[in-house]
Amino acid sequence: MLDESLLDAPEALARADRRGLLRGAAEAGARVRTAARHAAEAGIAELTPEGRPRAVLVAGSGTAASGVADLITALAGASAPVTRIRPTGVAPAAGAMRWTLPGWAGSVDLLLIVTADGSEPGLALLAEQAYRRGCTVVAVAPRQSPLREAVDGAHGLVVPMASAPHGEYDAETSAAGPGTLWALFTPLLALLDRVGLITASAEALQSVADRLDRTAERCGPAIATYSNPAKTLAAELAGSLPLVWTEGDAAGPVGRRFAAVLAELSGRPALAAELPEALPAHGALLAGSFAAGADPDDFFRDRVDEAEPLHARVVLLRDRPTGGLSAAPAARELALGHDTAISELEPEEGSELESLAELLAVTDFAAVYLALASTAHA
Repeated sequence: MLDESLLDAPEALARADRRGLLRGAAEAGARVRTAARHAAEAGIAELTPEGRPRAVLVAGSGTAASGVADLITALAGASAPVTRIRPTGVAPAAGAMRWTLPGWAGSVDLLLIVTADGSEPGLALLAEQAYRRGCTVVAVAPRQSPLREAVDGAHGLVVPMASAPHGEYDAETSAAGPGTLWALFTPLLALLDRVGLITASAEALQSVADRLDRTAERCGPAIATYSNPAKTLAAELAGSLPLVWTEGDAAGPVGRRFAAVLAELSGRPALAAELPEALPAHGALLAGSFAAGADPDDFFRDRVDEAEPLHARVVLLRDRPTGGLSAAPAARELALGHDTAISELEPEEGSELESLAELLAVTDFAAVYLALASTAHA
């Protein structure tokens, strides 16, 4: 259940936001600027790499690390293969997870370690393993953390994670919070620009911060739902099973992060897939028990005390304007042909990084509003 009246009650939203999620979303632009400054102070701009790395490996824990790895794959995948090293272990706890380099990793490869915690012994062991193999190691981690000492000891480069402008958020949600992603991601953008895998100059990062600020103004709690794209999306997704369909290289990781954050912050299931594969992959969901008109039981039974069933709703995320070769018309036709509602998000004109930033900001705000309005109602 979603308390839609709460969406247009800024003071009530603030009271419900005990974890500082709205503040994290609003401060994303500030985190980019701070993180870019930390990257410069760490000496990334002065690096003189001897050619590009053969491959990029990304390791970390939590939703933010997964999102960073996915984003780097989308942005740098055409220049060098990107491999995420997934943890193994018995639990998602600091002492229970281990990361292992693939057998082929060596001196021509780059290992990126990203963590909002920094106390995971498994990541420290990974840094030591990479040092023995000759891999270049770069980490983004909290300033006072065991991992920082481990990477320094392995002759790697550590960039301090940009902290929140007005104090840290609840540790329970920091890994999924909107600001954390940018605090970890921004220094790596500067690094990958320096080694020639992507284009992300200091000016480009400033433009990203500006776009995040402008999007936060449009999506903030004081802006009414009818003119607020994030609140509108949150209201549209109430009581639905979101099918997040993406088109474009930058939109793919945004859609997957949106589904992950919806689950982690608001406890809502969502499925993400890229077009055109999304159409056969999710088509049956539009015709089955999640279809808009699906109601297999007796029409006349008393439903007063029953929860409303979940119905599928398509969320179409595109990182480029309509025109040219696109699967979007087919997606709309399939959804509407099954009486399934569809929400669409498309960024304003700008660079790939700016488009990425806007889509991430709107979907992060929407996930936060869903989490707050649902929690308050409960």
